[in-house]
Amino acid sequence: MDRTDLDRLKTQVLQLWRSCGRETPVPGLTLACAERPSGPFHGVYRPSLCVVLQGAKVSRLGERAYRYDAGKCLIASLDVPIRAEITGASPGAPYIAFALSIDPAVVAELILEQGRDAAGPPPEPGALGVHPLPAELTGPLERLLALPDRPRDIPVLAPMIRREIVWHLLTGPQGAALRQIGLADSRMARIGQAVAWIRDHFAETLSVAHLSGLAGMSPATFHRHFKAATGMTPVQFQKRIRLQEARHLLLAGGADVARIGFALGYESPSQFSRDYRRLFGAPPGRDGAQIRREAASHDAA
Repeated sequence: MDRTDLDRLKTQVLQLWRSCGRETPVPGLTLACAERPSGPFHGVYRPSLCVVLQGAKVSRLGERAYRYDAGKCLIASLDVPIRAEITGASPGAPYIAFALSIDPAVVAELILEQGRDAAGPPPEPGALGVHPLPAELTGPLERLLALPDRPRDIPVLAPMIRREIVWHLLTGPQGAALRQIGLADSRMARIGQAVAWIRDHFAETLSVAHLSGLAGMSPATFHRHFKAATGMTPVQFQKRIRLQEARHLLLAGGADVARIGFALGYESPSQFSRDYRRLFGAPPGRDGAQIRREAASHDAA
């Protein structure tokens, strides 16, 4: 995708940002703009396409860092907890990006339509991948970003355009990464079943034998493939999910620190505090108070 295409998309996103903010009326489409680099922030990537039009960002999964800047996209093929930061942004050249969720059912349908071509090259081992943004996406992305000005068209045209975007991704160089989302019997899809269990049962005792059974693998094979996909062991992954949930509960301010730790499966308040501080840089009580102050200040502004 050349500079002219990027500039047109950038203009559309900026206009949409001024009228909508982060959330748009188009299902699955969110925007991001920032005038300064950010400190690390934590979140969960769902299966999605994340595109940077100006500036730069780094997303970390386990010990792996994925850096992408203008004209690059990141494809997430699993629900994974990440730590990210905006590294390139200024008032004169703000960070401008958007994310579009990807429906695994649409990927699966399009793989079937590809027929024999669906096999393609072997998929990447990781849940995240960075790729150049294909030039073929310019047209459909422009049409998608224009839909908020025509709200009556959104229910009919948005699913069609999103399907077209997935098709171009699936048939391009990054197709192997995307196929992981739609192939029910792929290694990534089977690891995804274990990921979903951990996400839905993060407060319970984790059994690698149970998870490997969900994935249809031996425990040793499952452990190896899980770490290849997520950059973490199953226990580390569960701990990351627990701690991010703890931060959400602290932001709500509805329970004390010890009670939150116990609710999330920690038997020792001191261990909960140590793990929390290691991930977020401050003990839970102090960090919770700080993020509540920041949220209140943002709401007042």
